[in-house]
Amino acid sequence: MQDRSPKISLNAKGPVVGALMLVFLILHTVFWVIPFYAIALIKVITPTARLRHMWTGVLAWISLTWLNSNIAVADFVLGTRWQIDVPSTLDKKGSYLLTSNHQSWVDILALIKALGKETPFPRFFLKQELIYVPLLGLCWWALDYPFMKRHSKEEIAKDPSLKGKDIETTKKACERYRGQPVTIMNFMEGTRYTPKKAAKSPYQHLIRPKAGGVAFVLNAMGDQIQSMLNTTIIYPQGARELWDYLCGRLAAIRVVVEEVKIPTEFLGGNYQTDEVYRANFQQWVSDLWASKDQFIADQLVLAKQQETSRG
Repeated sequence: MQDRSPKISLNAKGPVVGALMLVFLILHTVFWVIPFYAIALIKVITPTARLRHMWTGVLAWISLTWLNSNIAVADFVLGTRWQIDVPSTLDKKGSYLLTSNHQSWVDILALIKALGKETPFPRFFLKQELIYVPLLGLCWWALDYPFMKRHSKEEIAKDPSLKGKDIETTKKACERYRGQPVTIMNFMEGTRYTPKKAAKSPYQHLIRPKAGGVAFVLNAMGDQIQSMLNTTIIYPQGARELWDYLCGRLAAIRVVVEEVKIPTEFLGGNYQTDEVYRANFQQWVSDLWASKDQFIADQLVLAKQQETSRG
């Protein structure tokens, strides 16, 4: 286990610190966006795929430097305690499918903190609306993040041609990543955990996972993906929103990464049309989630015992 607690902490908490941190993040983002946009423009006008891949690598380096420096400053100011377990076998030149439970926007920082220096820069699927986020939307687009437009059952009923559009987007995105190291990130629950959303879940600390997205990635890139990084994010004091984190109200975060070999029978097949394949894949994902749920429960009990002993 790596204990990545900061050596120095101002131990200051509250909305004033949160506001100062927010101002820093905005100014810091503007600072890094300037060179990012310049490189993105060069990438757009570059005629060959090989050179575009090179510029994408430069954009990923800028993004990772920006994120890591954000986290370093936050650690210095906020004093959050990190406990991170990461396999020693990970390879920056490999390709991985990263899946994790999802509780708040802080999860993104936790994943970068744990894996940013251990694996290729992560790409994840975004809602179409997020392309309009100021500054960051164009950055995600330039990094080849796939934007997904969700369609309701009512919309598909009115226009059957909308069915399967997400699958097409997934396949096109995966084609862009071929021939280059990549970490494809997928929050398998599809949304952030809340007690209301979890009301019908069979798990105590998780929402029922949606296996389809992962199956489509494996179908499109199964021969390139070497393993799944089954990641669990635990907030011993309970999950908080990004504002709470910036205010220093998140004392501890634990991230545990397990490298899981993907069964060979799941590297092919058709999730949509093959009922046997779909049922077996869903069972495999359900078993992973059941183990994750029990692990979270055990770790929360342990954290509470440790907190009691300190008190």
